[in-house]
Amino acid sequence: MGADLSLRNRFERGLAAPICLTWELTYACNLACTHCLSSSGRRDPKELTTDEAKRLIDEVAAMQIFYINIGGGEPMIRRDFFELIEHAVGQRIGVKFSTNGTRIDPAAAKRLASIDYLDVQISIDGADARTSDRIRGIGSYDAARRAMDNLRAADFGQFKISVVMTCDSVEQLDEFEALAKHYGAELRLTRLRPSGRGVDVWQELHPTLEQNRRLYRWLSERPNVLTGDSFFHLSALGAPLEGLNLCGAGRVVCLIDPVGEVYACPFVIHDEFKAGNVRDAGFSAVWNSSELFRSLREPGNPGACASCGSYDACRGGCMAAKFFTGLEMSDPDPECVFGHGEDALAAKGATLRPTPSPDHSRRIPVSLSSR
Repeated sequence: MGADLSLRNRFERGLAAPICLTWELTYACNLACTHCLSSSGRRDPKELTTDEAKRLIDEVAAMQIFYINIGGGEPMIRRDFFELIEHAVGQRIGVKFSTNGTRIDPAAAKRLASIDYLDVQISIDGADARTSDRIRGIGSYDAARRAMDNLRAADFGQFKISVVMTCDSVEQLDEFEALAKHYGAELRLTRLRPSGRGVDVWQELHPTLEQNRRLYRWLSERPNVLTGDSFFHLSALGAPLEGLNLCGAGRVVCLIDPVGEVYACPFVIHDEFKAGNVRDAGFSAVWNSSELFRSLREPGNPGACASCGSYDACRGGCMAAKFFTGLEMSDPDPECVFGHGEDALAAKGATLRPTPSPDHSRRIPVSLSSR
């Protein structure tokens, strides 16, 4: 399980192109999830135009990036959504996109099913409406289930069900597994980070130390459940989970936001982790020449974790989780499985945490209950 040490060391120094390029197409969203990593809601009038987006796709193709992760906001809100993903597929770039499912009616499901190299990921945050709607808004769970039904009716094939692990959803792991089996779908679990609006709810919603330990054991027994390196901080408990088991920010992953800003990873949308803008010199120049990315590719400093025998397993944890809880990069992950992160947070007391930027949150509560 996990990547071998030599491969991981190579990836830590960065690659000629990212393995995982996330592109948020728009900040516009018809939901207002409490943990939204990009504080989405309102469209930014400066978002990339259709022509600019197509040029970016062409550049990505020239870099031989095999696939892109498209998100938002809700990407299907963009009127040119299908035009852009069909352009990407035409350039032999695979597209994986995350959606709340509200725009996947029977007609959209059939169109999605007609496109090759396309992976659809439906987001829910509970195995029932009560749990999920608490995070994503009233009616959102039922809308997501309708999307799943429509994809199945359109013979889309195997889609993904994506769940953020909160202190509530982590108690429903078996139910999520059963739901995925019901649809013949893949289950993908991701970590709750204190990013975007998640900064305000992280303390309330993140899993406890004991829940994280149970999650590790559950995942260890199910290598078919996808995680995308979300939980490499748990690998200190024993055998590494599937994946690279390292922070890939600026090394093998990065984020392009709707206005073309490039950030080290999707969870650190903050000026301190901004590497450049694709409108200035193109994405390739940012990836290869950014001073920020060069610094992130330097050998890591164990810092306060140097005395811990498990540093090689967890690599000190998630950069975003540390940053947005007010910890230093040299501190342990706030969810360190040995409790060192909790000790570090307690030692700092009520420190001022960084404020995520930008904030496109909606000003009016969202409900889908009437649909």
